[in-house]
Amino acid sequence: MKIVFIGTYPPQKCGIATFTHNLIKSTADNFGYNSFLPNLSVIAVKDQFHDYNYPHEVILEINRNDQREYISAAKFINYNKFDVCIIQHEFGIFGGESGVFILSLISRIKIPLIVTFHTVIKEPTEIQKTIVQEISKKAFKIVVMSTRAVNFLRNIYDIPGNKIELIEHGVPVSKIFRSDAVREKFNFGNNIVLFTFGLLSRNKGIETVINALPKIVERYKNILYIVLGKTHPGVLHHYGEEYREYLKRLVKEKNLEKYVYFYKRFVSEKQLMEYLHAIDFYITPYLNEAQITSGTLSYAIGAGAAVISTPYWHAQELLADGRGRIFDFNNHEQLENILLDLLDNSQKVEAMRETAFEYGQKLKWPKCGAKYLKIINEAINNYTFLHSEKQTSLDPLLLPDLNLDHIKKLTDSTGIIQHAKYGIPNFKEGYCLDDNARGLLMAAMAFRAGKCPEMVDLMHIFLSFIHYMQNDNGTFRNLLSYNRNYLDETGSEDSFGRTIWALGYTICYSPKDSSHRMSMDIFNNAVPNFSKLVEIRGIANTILGLCYYLRFFFENTDLKNLLNELSYKLINEYKKNNLDGWNWFENILTYDNAIIPLSLYHSYEILNDKEILNTASQSAKFLEKATMTNGYFKPVGNKGWFPKNGKLAGFGQQSIDVMGMVLLYFKIYQVTKQKPNLEKMLNTYMWYLGKNDINTPVYDFKSGGCHDGLEEYGLNKNKGAESSLAYLISHLTVLNAFEHEHEYD
Repeated sequence: MKIVFIGTYPPQKCGIATFTHNLIKSTADNFGYNSFLPNLSVIAVKDQFHDYNYPHEVILEINRNDQREYISAAKFINYNKFDVCIIQHEFGIFGGESGVFILSLISRIKIPLIVTFHTVIKEPTEIQKTIVQEISKKAFKIVVMSTRAVNFLRNIYDIPGNKIELIEHGVPVSKIFRSDAVREKFNFGNNIVLFTFGLLSRNKGIETVINALPKIVERYKNILYIVLGKTHPGVLHHYGEEYREYLKRLVKEKNLEKYVYFYKRFVSEKQLMEYLHAIDFYITPYLNEAQITSGTLSYAIGAGAAVISTPYWHAQELLADGRGRIFDFNNHEQLENILLDLLDNSQKVEAMRETAFEYGQKLKWPKCGAKYLKIINEAINNYTFLHSEKQTSLDPLLLPDLNLDHIKKLTDSTGIIQHAKYGIPNFKEGYCLDDNARGLLMAAMAFRAGKCPEMVDLMHIFLSFIHYMQNDNGTFRNLLSYNRNYLDETGSEDSFGRTIWALGYTICYSPKDSSHRMSMDIFNNAVPNFSKLVEIRGIANTILGLCYYLRFFFENTDLKNLLNELSYKLINEYKKNNLDGWNWFENILTYDNAIIPLSLYHSYEILNDKEILNTASQSAKFLEKATMTNGYFKPVGNKGWFPKNGKLAGFGQQSIDVMGMVLLYFKIYQVTKQKPNLEKMLNTYMWYLGKNDINTPVYDFKSGGCHDGLEEYGLNKNKGAESSLAYLISHLTVLNAFEHEHEYD
C-alpha cells in the first residue's frame, strides 16, 4: 500500500507539520514498517522564502504561492500510482485567497482522498465555504477532531454526515517523565509552576493570567508563570513584538517581575511533553470561542496535566466531565478563584490529573493512527472515481435556477450601474453603454426563452438608456455619470458594435411593440456608421447585430451588401496575420476573442459564402487549441494576453471570454449539426461553476451575481454588470441548447 501525505512538515516549525509527522509515524507503526519508504511519502508545502532540509520521506515540495506546482503535484501523484492521498488542511498553509490553490490539486487526483480539517469556521467567508464544500465533494472522508466541528460541517457547510469522521487530536506516546528530575532540569525548585505555551498573539489572552496573579501571590509566594513560545510570524511581520512588550509592561506595572518568565523560543515536541509532566497547572486563557482544535490542549490532557481554560470550543469538549476547569473569557477574577481553590485543595488537583490522564490514553497516536488506517482501507476498497472528464449529454439539472436578483439590484430607472464593490452597486463609476447593451441582449434572450415575462420592463430601461446615449450622427457615447452627465463625446467601436448586436437581437425576437419600434429607430440611425468601422471587435459585434436584423428583414439587399463588406474586412485581417500556424486576425489574442469567429459563422448563415465559413472554422479551431489545453476552458488572461510566439497569460480571466466561447460552440453546433460542440459548450459554461484553474465557482449561487474574474490570488470579489450579464447570457444560451439537443439526431 502506497500512501502520500500532503501538508507542512518538519523541520518547518508549526503544529500541522508536527501533526503530519506523527500521523505518518503512527501509520507506519500500525503497518509494522521499520521505515517510511517506499510505502509512505510526503509532499511538503512551504513558502518560497524558506528552504528546509527535509528528511528522505519528502519526495516533492510545493511552493504554496505557485498554483502551477499544485497541478504538477497532482500529475505526480497520478503518475506514481499511490493508493490513497491524505491532506492536512488549514486555510493558511496553502496559497491563493484562503488557500484556494489546493483545489487545483484535489480536483485532478484520481485516487481516494482523505482530508483532515484542522479548522472549521463557524462564520466562513464565501470563498472559505466554497473551498470546504469543494474539498468535501472530492474527498472519500473528512476527518475532524471535535463534535462541534462535525456539527458545523453538517449544518453550515451542508456536508453529509456519512462523509465525516471524528478522530480526536493525537498525542505522543512518551514515558512518564519524573517530575522531580525534570523540574530540577528546568530549575523549578519548589515553585508552583503555571504554564502557557504557543505562538504569541493578542487572542492568546495572557494578560488575563497576569491580572489574576497579584491576589494569588499574596498567599503563594512561590508562584512562577512561564509563557513559552515565539511571537506568531504573521503578528511579528505586521506588528513586531508589540504584544510581548505590552505584557512585559503589564508585569512591571503589577510588580510581578519575579513571578512571570517569558521564554521566547520554539521547543520540540519532546521538550513540550517534559514541561507538561513537570508543571503544576496548564492554562489556556484564549479570548474567544472560535478555536475548534487545540493540539497543545490535547497534549496537556495526554500528559495528565491539571488544565484551566477559557471556554473556547475545543476546551468545552476536552475538559468536560472533570478533566479540567473553565473560566469565562477575559475574567481574571474567576481565574483567581479557581487557582486559589485548587491550590488550597491538592486532592481536587490530583482528581483532575487522573481523570485527564485516563482520557488521554485513548488519544495516544498509535490508537489515532489505527483509526486513520481503518478509513484508509475503506477508501481503497470502496472508492470509485466518479469525476469523469467527459459529459455524455446535456442535463438541465446541472444549471442553477435563473436568478436575476443581482441584475435588478444594479439597475435603476436610468440603466444598469457598470461596477459593483463586492456585491453592492458602485455609484461612483456610473453607467456605460456596453453594459446596458449587454443588459438589453440578456433581457431579450430571457423574454424569448419565456423565462421572465417581466423582462419587457428591463428592456425598456436599457433601450431608454441606449437612446439617450445616441448622438445625432448615429454614433453613441459610452460613459454616463451617476448624476446623468455625459463623460465622453463618442464611445469605442466595441461599445458601438455591442449596442448594434443587442438592437438587432431585440428587433428579431422582442415583442412587436414599442421595444421593437424603438430598436428599429436607433438601429437605422446608426447604419451610416457601419462602413466606417475599423476595429476588429467593433466590426464583429456589428456583424452579429446585422445578422439578427437580416433574419427579420431578409430581403434587405443593401444591408446584405454591407454585411458582406464588414465580413471581408475581418477576412482581410485574417489573411494578413494567418502565417506560420497562427490562424488568427491579429498577432495577439486579447479579450473577447470568440466573438470574431462567432460573427463569421452568423454571417455565413446569411450569405452562404464558403470563404467566410472556412475563415470562421479555422480561427475557431485555433482559438480552441489555445484555450482548451487541459480538458477545460482557460480564457486568455489580461495580465499579458497571448502574443504570437509568446505564452498564454494565466490570469486575470474574464467572464466575457467565457460567454463568447459558449456562444461560439452553440453556433458551430447549429451550423455543422455536430453534437460534440454542445459538449464543448457545456464544458466551457462550467468555468462559471468551478471547472477552472482554481476549481472554484465564479458564479455566486446565493446572489445571482458573477465575480469579476479569476486572479492569481483567487476570485475577484467584485460582481459588476459585465461579468454578471455575461454569465446570464451564457446561462440562457445553454438553456436554449437543451431545447435544440435532439434537433439533429
